Amino acid sequence: MARPRRELRELRELIERVDEQDRVVGVVDRAEAISRHWLHRIATTVCRDLEGRILVHRRANDVSRFPGQYHWLTGGAVDIGETYEQAAARELGEELGAVSAAPRFLFKYLCRGEISPYWLGVHETVLKDPVTPDPAEISWHAWLTEGELQEAVRRRPFVSDGRDALRRYLEQRPYGTSVR
Repeated sequence: MARPRRELRELRELIERVDEQDRVVGVVDRAEAISRHWLHRIATTVCRDLEGRILVHRRANDVSRFPGQYHWLTGGAVDIGETYEQAAARELGEELGAVSAAPRFLFKYLCRGEISPYWLGVHETVLKDPVTPDPAEISWHAWLTEGELQEAVRRRPFVSDGRDALRRYLEQRPYGTSVR
């Protein structure tokens, strides 16, 4: 039986290793980058609906990183030669079936990470069509207001790196500014 494309990719996922200024220094296997705590790039997207709510999901129980934990960002590793924006768009298609999404870059920062340090690029998009989450990645999802999300983060097991990203996301825009 043939393996799904994503599963094959994760068997040996080559990524760009970067330095403290986010400059490429080589190509490495992602598992090695994580185990050796080498910097690499991750692209994520805040997904909002037309009402401004944020997509929150629970990671599948059998994923390699943060199984069964909740997250408010969708994303993954930046492939070789990809920009953060290209990786964010690709990940939206792979994880949510959102192939027409156009993520907008907001900011990036050096995240020290629970399992490894990395540069985290945060994007935002408004999804107008229903999402079709990949069950190999996402076991549950819902749309929450910012207040509901903040309450959920206090009460549920959220991916730890996402907590800091949420604080930065909420602080990086002027209070009350619409993000649609």
